[in-house]
Amino acid sequence: MKNAATIHKKESGEMPAGMRVKSTFNFSAFYRQYAGKVYGKCLAMLGEEVAAEDIAQEIFMKVYLKSSGFRRESSFSTWVFSIAHNSCIDYLRKNKKREQASLEELPFLPILVEEAPWQEAPPDNMSQLARVLEQIPEEDKGILFMKYRDNLSIKEIASALDKSESAVKMRIKRAKAKARERRAELISAD
Repeated sequence: MKNAATIHKKESGEMPAGMRVKSTFNFSAFYRQYAGKVYGKCLAMLGEEVAAEDIAQEIFMKVYLKSSGFRRESSFSTWVFSIAHNSCIDYLRKNKKREQASLEELPFLPILVEEAPWQEAPPDNMSQLARVLEQIPEEDKGILFMKYRDNLSIKEIASALDKSESAVKMRIKRAKAKARERRAELISAD
């Protein structure tokens, strides 16, 4: 019988050895490494602490139970975040709730302010930008979150969403355009 050290030496990639042998101790280390990131993604997408905690726990169960299905076509973290993203989208669809994340829960907003949708005239305040994000579809928010909050590359986003890189670039471009339109509507309404 192979021990965890032998398995770890033979296999490469980011997947912690504890996931391959499903060791409770090593899974705990893996959980400590990813818990904050996965919970943060869930909280930003769902906007509700309790729901984010529940979905994050479900995500870790899925990762644990499906760890043998990890194919190394992308990094382990990309695989985990794609499960997290899809789980949050499924939750939102099932509950038909709009994302309502507070400003403190959206630390990437200043990056969006400096990026294309806001370059011509920065928003008067961060709440205006948050209102814009509340009004765009979940799929658009999700891809903007992956790009700007999670700092994933186009390649990583494409892998997580099972899309081509050009499709991801186009979706980001369209999401920014929708955000620009919503912002213009807010400015004209004020």
